[in-house]
Amino acid sequence: MIDKAKFKNSFKYAFEGVDFAVRNNQNFKVHFFIAILVILLGIIVKITPLEWCMLIIAITLVLSLEMFNAVIEEVINLIVSDYRKEAKFVKDVGAGMVLVASIGSIIVGAIIFLPHLLR
Repeated sequence: MIDKAKFKNSFKYAFEGVDFAVRNNQNFKVHFFIAILVILLGIIVKITPLEWCMLIIAITLVLSLEMFNAVIEEVINLIVSDYRKEAKFVKDVGAGMVLVASIGSIIVGAIIFLPHLLR
């Protein structure tokens, strides 16, 4: 059986994690702000349900990877106290992961919004 208290707490802790990211991670704040602007633009230009699905997937991917990158960086900071090239590599690859997703999301956004904006 599912322990209802543990199940409820798991959501509580997850929302606390999102709240922490919004309040403490500068890059997450930037991506979150852009996501809000993109959603507002989607409402204004009345994108289709399929376009909404693609947009939500792209936004979710970028925000999730930004949070994952923050976790990677914090774990490295806990484990490594001095400069190590391996730690730099891990942090750089994590940041690169977010960059790749962001570029992909920009392309998805352009494919979705340009036809609406050029009408």
